[in-house]
Amino acid sequence: MSVIDKLATSLGIRNETPNQELARTIVRENDRDAVKELVAHLSDRNKNLQSDCIKTLYEIGYLQPKLIAPYYDTFLTFIRGKNNRLAWGAMTALDSLTLEQPQALYKALPEIIAAANIGSVITRDHAVGIMVKLCSIKEYAANAFQLLLEQLETCPANQLPMYAEQAIPIINTTNVKKFSTILKKRLADIDRESKKKRIEKVIKKISAIGKY
Repeated sequence: MSVIDKLATSLGIRNETPNQELARTIVRENDRDAVKELVAHLSDRNKNLQSDCIKTLYEIGYLQPKLIAPYYDTFLTFIRGKNNRLAWGAMTALDSLTLEQPQALYKALPEIIAAANIGSVITRDHAVGIMVKLCSIKEYAANAFQLLLEQLETCPANQLPMYAEQAIPIINTTNVKKFSTILKKRLADIDRESKKKRIEKVIKKISAIGKY
């Protein structure tokens, strides 16, 4: 049975359970041929199959990013496409494999950011995830962090608390001042008290990193 026959659409099932189960099976069996087949069908004429393939691929990425890492360039081709499901799904896959292909994704940051700026909330979420991961790698940290700051300055207020919390692990004595300054500046943009408190909590937590 082809791996495509095991997808939700092929089985006539209207939920993601078969795709998630398939991803776990592929990871367990280290089935690289199945991954290759899923990638090939991202261009299928059937949009439901496309959706199932990208879902299964990024679920594989969550579990074993090495299996989908060789296909980063294919995912990059979809992040600015007209099919929104493929666009944010491809960005999700890229986020999951960033630490397997850091040099390639660092070089692709202009394309990734351009897609984030015009894409859905989920597309931007995972673009920020990519930047945060690149900030954890010494040779990419400085430039990636500057690009991350630009996202923090311009992102929707609703997303800011999550992005700020996500960035905490990569904040250090050299970047804490700039990070804190932007968060304090954007507090005025946040209407919901619960989200404002989350930002204030981040500011308080990073204040222990160094005096500024």
